[in-house]
Amino acid sequence: MDEQLVPEQAPDFAAAEPPAAAAGPVIELRGVSKAYPLPTGRGSRLAINDINLTIENVPGRGQCRVILGPSGCGKSTILKIIAGLLEPTTGEVLVDGQAVKGPSRQRGMVFQSYSSFPWLNVLDNVRFGLDLAGVRRDEGDDRALELIKRVGLAGAERLYPKNLSGGMRQRVAIARTLACQPRIILMDEPFGALDPKTRREMQDLVADLWSDPDLDTTFVFVTHDVDEAIFLADKIVVLSAGPGTILAELEAPAPTDRTRQGLATGLYSELERRVVELIYGDRDGAVPGGAG
Repeated sequence: MDEQLVPEQAPDFAAAEPPAAAAGPVIELRGVSKAYPLPTGRGSRLAINDINLTIENVPGRGQCRVILGPSGCGKSTILKIIAGLLEPTTGEVLVDGQAVKGPSRQRGMVFQSYSSFPWLNVLDNVRFGLDLAGVRRDEGDDRALELIKRVGLAGAERLYPKNLSGGMRQRVAIARTLACQPRIILMDEPFGALDPKTRREMQDLVADLWSDPDLDTTFVFVTHDVDEAIFLADKIVVLSAGPGTILAELEAPAPTDRTRQGLATGLYSELERRVVELIYGDRDGAVPGGAG
């Protein structure tokens, strides 16, 4: 899917300001299941089953909940239901206590596929949602330039997507999503196609963003890479093989240089082993993702 949710739906600049912190959870999934009809037209396939997940509001700081599980376990389905792109077959999703009825500017999404508009340069791509919202061009430029610098693309404002690497295009996507200041940012394996060095740089960027108290944004990040989950998450939500159910919610270390070094030296081997055992059972063999 080649799209971004936030820019197209921000009706005005004032409405794009973050709402006052709610007293209840930021996100709540209550008994959420999703079944897809089979191509034959007979019957359905259950993708996720009875998902109950609460992400509490933590005033003054961001969060990053990582959903981790094997391919086909329904990770992306959960993300799209939170985004309002899919309706659950059963159950409900609440954001700040309000039922999700469809997409919203307060829930931005970054996909794995590169989604920059090829006919727009970096500045115009990042400013796109603000233009739709009717923001004055000088105000939009100021906001976009600030975010372009924040994501490490200063100097690339006039370049077009064809002139950018994959990592740079994902930085554009993140900046464009941040431009309308969403309450929640949903990321669906956004670094899966990147080389290892660029992937680490992008992980560092996301860790820096969610840890920033000035942004105060909740990230929900989908991956099947164990190391990525441990590094990025404040908590890891482990899913079973499809139909996906929640097996556990595990505490993770803060995303610091020490955490990165600890992953390389085996400091978190027990957490890695616990995740793998939850997903695959107590097996011998390599750890999936980056934890082998």
